[in-house]
Amino acid sequence: MTLPAKGHASKFGLSPGSLVYVGVPKTDRVRITVTDFNLKTFEETVVNTVEECLPFLNHKDTVTWVHVSGLHEVSVVEQIGNSFGLHSLVMEDILNTGHRPKMEDHEDSIFLVLKVFYLENPEESRISMEQVSLILGNGFVVSFQESDRAIFEPVRKRLRNARGRIRVQGADYLAYALLDTAIDHCFGVLEALGERIESVEERLMEDPSQVRHHEIHQLKREILLLRKSIWPLREVATAIQRSDNPIIRDSTHVFLRDVYDHTVQAIDTIEIFRDMGSGMQDMYLSSLSNRMNEVMKVLTIFATLFIPLTFLAGVYGMNFEYMPELGLVYAYPLFWLVVLAAGGGMAYLFKKKKWL
Repeated sequence: MTLPAKGHASKFGLSPGSLVYVGVPKTDRVRITVTDFNLKTFEETVVNTVEECLPFLNHKDTVTWVHVSGLHEVSVVEQIGNSFGLHSLVMEDILNTGHRPKMEDHEDSIFLVLKVFYLENPEESRISMEQVSLILGNGFVVSFQESDRAIFEPVRKRLRNARGRIRVQGADYLAYALLDTAIDHCFGVLEALGERIESVEERLMEDPSQVRHHEIHQLKREILLLRKSIWPLREVATAIQRSDNPIIRDSTHVFLRDVYDHTVQAIDTIEIFRDMGSGMQDMYLSSLSNRMNEVMKVLTIFATLFIPLTFLAGVYGMNFEYMPELGLVYAYPLFWLVVLAAGGGMAYLFKKKKWL
């Protein structure tokens, strides 16, 4: 799984609101897509400059969605922020890809920071994560993501096909649709992660030697990172649901409650996976301990069998001239008879007690 963004050291000593990109560039160039729509009209275009977005804002009867793919060009984020009247601290949070998910309620806008998960390689179930920022304003939505991956393609298809109420409702409903899509991505990842956990658990039950400790540790690490990013979404869903900002209409609050329910469901699933991961690690360590106990048991039995034999060999291996038994004709065969009887008797006793 992709680690959270590093690079905070580059901002050390800078004043609040300084615009510095924190993260790894995930696309070669920044791509700006503008979608302008209402019930009767729909226009989707890719613009080359921020200035080309501004004329769409003058359409009072339409909803404008500006989507930015790629954050490494700070000047683009700064221009969009200045054009839409964003605070410098908001732009700073957009560029900080390691930020915790949160929601900020401003007078004329709502700012959201989310984490979106997806399977970069479905065959290997490799989980990747990127940050998505949403700004909901009066008649517009601006979204920022790190890569050019089509995370919100389902929303675009609904807009193109005029399916459902998304073309009828306002910008607040569009923001809800984007938020809901981002959370839905979590369930696909959780489903794949659950299958991996079940596979490891089955192999662990059948033969613990088939499972490596690194595999369990990697699962626990991914669960921890998912939990760290999904848990704050509950606060985001609660805050936006309870917001009294007039930008969000009463009709949209009903759908936001559904987002909250989905978030709680994802958190519950993560907690179950967390317990299963801890249980698998305990099971693995217990199997190692049992295997070590079996080895020690066998070694102890062999050592115990040879204790009387070693004693006899030690006694008759002493260099004394006058030992009565040494003069007997059958002393050597009798010695081996006693040795075999002692060893066989102890082995029979261990077998009877089911120690062997």
